[in-house]
Amino acid sequence: MKTKVIEVTNAPEGMNWGKFLLGRLDNEWRLRSAMPDTYHTPLMAQLGWTRDHLWVLDMQTGEGAFFRPSGYAKADLDKHAIWVCPMFEPFLTWLYEQDLSDLDALPDLVTFTEKEAPSAMRGYRRPGPEERTT
Repeated sequence: MKTKVIEVTNAPEGMNWGKFLLGRLDNEWRLRSAMPDTYHTPLMAQLGWTRDHLWVLDMQTGEGAFFRPSGYAKADLDKHAIWVCPMFEPFLTWLYEQDLSDLDALPDLVTFTEKEAPSAMRGYRRPGPEERTT
């Protein structure tokens, strides 16, 4: 896995500091399932992941998810019941707007204004998808 750490803040106006680890699958694309009688396609492709997907880990909470940066970051984040710092959603929104062809080209630090990323005293668990009853 190719990784990149990016720190995020809303200082000097705000008080928050996020630390995120991005991961792009690399050698994992060659993995085949060890289960007998499974498809002969690579395991990651069987699971529906593409080379566009990125693992985004909140290093403070230790939780994250795979995202395919395109479309609306908030809607994608709403699909995951993960515990995140206050900077996660603004960071994910910013990330979706970047050229992600080379993770090393991304900055090590991203600074938001207080308006772009309002301060909060603590992180929170995302609600995740609503349960549906039929």
